[in-house]
Amino acid sequence: MPPVKMRGDGRMAKDPKKTLLRLLSYLKNYAPTLVVVLLCILATAYASITGSKALGNLVDDFILPMVASGSTDFAPLAQFIIKIACIFVVGMVASFFQSYLMVGVTQGIQKTIRDEMFTKMQSLPLRYFDTNTAGNIMSRYTSDIDTLRQMISQSIPQAVSSVVTLVAVFIAMITESWILTIVTMITVLGVIFVTKTLAGKAGKFFIGQQKSLGAVNGYIEEMINGQKVVKVFNHEEICKEEFDKLNDTLQQNAFSAGKFSNMMGPINNNLGYIQYAILAIVGGIVVVQSNAALLSLGSLMTFMTLSRNFNQPINQISNQLNSIIMALAGAERVFELMDEEPEMDEGYVKLVNAKIDENGNITETPERTGHWAWKHPHKAEGTVTYTELKGDITMFNVDFGYVPEKTVLHDVTLYAHPGEKIAFVGATGAGKTTITNLINRFYDIDDGKIRYDNININKICKADLRRSLGVVLQDTNLFTGTVMENIRYGKLDATDEECIKAAKLANAHDFITRLPKGYDTELTNNGASLSQGQRQLIAIARAAVADPPVMILDEATSSIDTRTEKLVQDGMDALMKGRTVFVIAHRLSTIMNSDCIMVLDHGRIIERGTHDDLIAQKGTYYKLYTGVFELD
Repeated sequence: MPPVKMRGDGRMAKDPKKTLLRLLSYLKNYAPTLVVVLLCILATAYASITGSKALGNLVDDFILPMVASGSTDFAPLAQFIIKIACIFVVGMVASFFQSYLMVGVTQGIQKTIRDEMFTKMQSLPLRYFDTNTAGNIMSRYTSDIDTLRQMISQSIPQAVSSVVTLVAVFIAMITESWILTIVTMITVLGVIFVTKTLAGKAGKFFIGQQKSLGAVNGYIEEMINGQKVVKVFNHEEICKEEFDKLNDTLQQNAFSAGKFSNMMGPINNNLGYIQYAILAIVGGIVVVQSNAALLSLGSLMTFMTLSRNFNQPINQISNQLNSIIMALAGAERVFELMDEEPEMDEGYVKLVNAKIDENGNITETPERTGHWAWKHPHKAEGTVTYTELKGDITMFNVDFGYVPEKTVLHDVTLYAHPGEKIAFVGATGAGKTTITNLINRFYDIDDGKIRYDNININKICKADLRRSLGVVLQDTNLFTGTVMENIRYGKLDATDEECIKAAKLANAHDFITRLPKGYDTELTNNGASLSQGQRQLIAIARAAVADPPVMILDEATSSIDTRTEKLVQDGMDALMKGRTVFVIAHRLSTIMNSDCIMVLDHGRIIERGTHDDLIAQKGTYYKLYTGVFELD
């Protein structure tokens, strides 16, 4: 039967054969176990064939002779039955061990694939997560991998067992009667035709089912995260309508897939009954006409049983075919994630801890000294030079767009000298956060240059670049764990005392000590038990414990009330002392002491200067400050 090559969106699948071979490649680490599994399959097939042939021997060698002679000596018959029973027991034990061993193989492969997926996910650029919903990604870890579990643990062993059984039964059938074997092959063609036709139709919808399931999961995840907004704006009915559309698509694909796959079994079973009747008629004629010369009564009974055993593997293969098709659809989605282009890092300049003597000589050291240096390897000369990290960041004529056809930053040039505080002001979408994303190299610029201590940031290893930058985002992410563990996220080797000191600096210590277990309070669901302001204070403490030379504060105080803002601002000023700082703020009161304030509009810097300079200019900043304009 040719492989089904349809996708859920109606297009051809990339390469189902290649996907299957790639999936099977994970089995090579379990070769010894699979050899034992194969032996178990052979033992099970042997037991099945022996049991079928024993029926003929039972009739021809024992029952008919005993009836003809009137013998009542059942000892030989009992011995034969005990022998057959022992063979069946061996088959049962082999079948048990086959299933038992495949559970270990299946779970091991699933773990390996999940590990590879998660490792690959950590290397993907932010652009991937901007264009794929969390629910859709999650469905690859859950439902798609679960289809692989069913395929590896059941479908593949069943298919191998069926093929082995088919070959063995076919040989046994020929030895019993070549005439009835030909009749069987003719009737089997009908079974194969039905299986091919229905499997092709079902395969299309099984693949669509997996795609629809990913869309449903993505929507549910989005609604769970936005449930508060849904209720605030009375959006429940519209959400239900949108969900119903997605769920209807899933239901239709699942229904159609189930309809065609479930038709296969009954139709093939009925064809098997027809085949059984035809064989009984033809076989009976052969027995009578040849006076048992070509076919004995026992051999006919054996062949009838073998014919059932021959059809059963075909039905099993047809039933497992749908699981295999669905698993290949899931595997393709899994491999699509694993084949995504990782975040490229061509940088070679490293960030190291350093000691600087009175003559300015720099020495690399493993311990943290409060001084950092850029380590420049020179492969041609085989030498290494060091440059002190000062925090000088410049951008020259930078253009950037998240998509090629739409530029969001135009000819941006700025200078941030060591220890300066640079503030960005502008309406939503003006490009403020985009600038900080480029400094982090979450995205690469289209044109221009960005230099860090006069080093092109493309030459700095991304991990080292980001390690030198402390970031406090407007959207705070807290992880499942204690408050202390969330603060320590900024520096994994930080002591409890360092974490507490950072919390005090961010003025988070007081509210943390009032929590049920203080710093040992467990946070779940992104810190849902805390207010938005409290979560942001913990994020600020997290950045503080990292003690980076450059800070990026993206609306870091946007969710803090004005009373707390003064306390936090004092802490932030202490945190920013001696560091190069980039601040994005809607509250102009928080950036009045900045060394330079830049006003952005539609991706362009339209004004720059100190607070006093911009007020004197009476331009856009002045209008924002006096309330003539408002930031949206």
